[in-house]
Amino acid sequence: MTDAIAFLHTAQVHVPTFERLTREIAPELEVRHLVREELLHEARASGIDNPKLAARVHDAMREAASDGAAVVACTCSTIGGIAEKTATGGAFTAQRIDRAMAERAVRAGPRVLIAAALESTLEPTTALILSTAAQAGAGVKPSVLWVEEAWPYFEAGDTARYIEMLAKAIRTAAIAADAVVLAQASMAPVAHELADLGIEVLASPATGVAHAVATLRASRTAWAAQASAFASPAARATPI
Repeated sequence: MTDAIAFLHTAQVHVPTFERLTREIAPELEVRHLVREELLHEARASGIDNPKLAARVHDAMREAASDGAAVVACTCSTIGGIAEKTATGGAFTAQRIDRAMAERAVRAGPRVLIAAALESTLEPTTALILSTAAQAGAGVKPSVLWVEEAWPYFEAGDTARYIEMLAKAIRTAAIAADAVVLAQASMAPVAHELADLGIEVLASPATGVAHAVATLRASRTAWAAQASAFASPAARATPI
């Protein structure tokens, strides 16, 4: 088994973030990145229910795993639900980076505010929160906040202004929330800006990377145990 994790991104800017997070948690692992910006563009233009988009996302996930990565995580919340349904044939585990965040959000309380700068992210993230709550037997009433005016700043590379606008809008909307979900990986710095809110402000990168690493380590342990059992004298003995 290859000790490698791969990430599928839809923005080049995410590469150093996820490289750093993985190195901090598991410096022994290989980290690989595949950037496919066109997948987000297509999702925004044609919607996430497009079969052709799904096929391209699945192909990209398999390409990301092609060098032997045991876990591939899609860091784009718009297409993450498609990505984790990739047929892997057991060759690797397909994940969406925001699932671990969602599991934590539904434990925080019923009033979950989902904030995004891209409209295309709201529907899949809301669906994820609701399905995660149902699986956990938790009653959740999500609300959504679309900070439309922030995204052009991200596209222009003005991260400071992007984060500032998001933090300001979320601070106002989060008054009646038990937890805030920052629906896009690019929004993670907002959590620091809102640390004084007194509620959980959740971002996907750190929790998603931790989950991916834990998945790889668990599968590696299971594989090692199977190999050891097969190699034992008892396993090799020929029955009489």
